[in-house]
Amino acid sequence: MSVLVLDKRKCPLMPCTEKRARLLLERGKAVVLRVYPFTIRLKDRVGGDMQSIRVKIDPGSKTTGIALVRETQTICKDTGEVNTKAAVLLLFELQHRGQAIRDALNQRLGFRRRRRAQLRYRPARFLNRTRPQGWLAPSLQHRVDTTMAWVNRFARFAPVTAISQELVRFDTQLMQNPEISGVAYQQGELAGFEVKEYLLEKWGRCCVYCDTPNVPLEVEHIVARANGGTNRVGNLTLSCHDCNQRKGIIPVAQFLENAPARLARVQAQARTPLKDAAAVNSTRWALFQSLKATGLPVETGTGGRTKWNRTRLGISKGHALDAACVGMVDDVQDWNRPVLGIKATGRGSYKRTRLNKHGFPRGYLMRQKQVKGFQTGDAVRATVPKGTKMGVHVGRVAVRASGSFNIQMPNGVVQGISHRHCALIQRADGYGYFVQQKIALDHKEDAGQAA
Repeated sequence: MSVLVLDKRKCPLMPCTEKRARLLLERGKAVVLRVYPFTIRLKDRVGGDMQSIRVKIDPGSKTTGIALVRETQTICKDTGEVNTKAAVLLLFELQHRGQAIRDALNQRLGFRRRRRAQLRYRPARFLNRTRPQGWLAPSLQHRVDTTMAWVNRFARFAPVTAISQELVRFDTQLMQNPEISGVAYQQGELAGFEVKEYLLEKWGRCCVYCDTPNVPLEVEHIVARANGGTNRVGNLTLSCHDCNQRKGIIPVAQFLENAPARLARVQAQARTPLKDAAAVNSTRWALFQSLKATGLPVETGTGGRTKWNRTRLGISKGHALDAACVGMVDDVQDWNRPVLGIKATGRGSYKRTRLNKHGFPRGYLMRQKQVKGFQTGDAVRATVPKGTKMGVHVGRVAVRASGSFNIQMPNGVVQGISHRHCALIQRADGYGYFVQQKIALDHKEDAGQAA
């Protein structure tokens, strides 16, 4: 991975290699400013020669890929065409926390409703707020704000001259039914049908799990609501009362594990959830307008061009590598390098009471933030010399008043680490960091990343 460099006055310089940064630190010519992403500050240099650095963004619902590339353009003498080569400097995968924000808002909604009816009934107030045109829900606005926060951070740590964004729109109706066209496309697949009548026609007027005809049928969720399923018609089917009760919240793959042919038929007729695609559709223009407000030139590209660039150049599938292939690019160099994972974790909560699932208190949090010089969210390195937890543990710390901390690592949590064994790496900034040493060739495509 390249190392970000600042001069004596904290102005960005061109990134350097790890070897050069190591030599500058050993000779005392630089100091470490940040560990994630690794950034150094020179002690005796002001200004220098700059090259064109571009930030490339591949927005997604759960994960956004970001690539920092150095661009060079050459003109072919014979044809006069401009060839653009991108040398990858840094790769990032930014994991959003929109789901956690939505759950917190739903919990707050429940508390407010309970308080409103605690002493006497008062009508709900749901139309007493005005929202500006084009507003986004907090879980969606978070995706835009988090991406912009890192774009602005890169602009402070590197001489960024341009930005590229994949501006893609998903046609959700066409994704559900590729054959739909004409008037049927305009009216939608439910035109002229009630939901249950549509399901009766779709599933053959019999129980989908036991094929029993001529019995009262109930609307059944393929993915149960308790497991995150929705009321979308693609997640609905019909079953008899007995099958509905036996399935309950059991995943359909587990419920039909002894009937693989039936399971394949149900999954073939069901529809893929489109929540991720809808989130990308909702935030794409808000992100584009925010990027334009930076004053830097913004290039947009389609998902089809991103996929074409990736397959043409033989690049593996990944969120960060998709970002490197966004826009007009003829060649991508040095792409097989580690990816820094950035997980949005938030900065904690004002709430000092933990609750159980019924809303009753089950524990109280301490008032002070710091314990023994550490606070929850700090990146630490714990070196335990002996015992069952002997070894080196690197991750985010969760402090306790007793001085016995928990350390969250990518592969799990280590509990009961004394503060005496901990050394601070970087103060909490609302993000967790982990390095992916190897690019997975079978990286699953997020719906917000699919080209």
